[in-house]
Amino acid sequence: MLRRGFWLYVWRVETASGDEWLYVGRTGDNSSPHASAPYTRMGQHLGTMKNQNALRARLRDRGIEAEDCLAFHLIAHGPLHPEVEKAEGALHAELMSRHMPLRDEVGAYERDLAAALGEAGYQVLNTVRWRHSGDPERWALIRAAFADHFPKLRNLA
Repeated sequence: MLRRGFWLYVWRVETASGDEWLYVGRTGDNSSPHASAPYTRMGQHLGTMKNQNALRARLRDRGIEAEDCLAFHLIAHGPLHPEVEKAEGALHAELMSRHMPLRDEVGAYERDLAAALGEAGYQVLNTVRWRHSGDPERWALIRAAFADHFPKLRNLA
């Protein structure tokens, strides 16, 4: 969880009302060639910076304050790819051209994981919209890895 790169992760949130909510995410920025570690994203999700705290915002959309939750669990899988190496003198455009195909692939798995968890009957806080596709064989391995933590994923065809 400390290594920078392209990861998938799921937050499992236990609320005071006894509900369990999931939030699906990935590392690998949309606007820069950076791919942080899940550990780094963990604090940002629960922080107060509006452009980084998606988990807190999705909970609030449901009328749930993060401070009132009983537990937060972060399940991460990866890195699926290492962060793009920043060679001395490399231009931003060059780094982005190497970063974007990796980001697009992992974004497809993020979308597929959020959809699969919802289809399996879990309550998912977020909907991931992504137009790119990933590798079906790799997706099967990713789904199997998350099924260790979310067993209802095994029931999907």
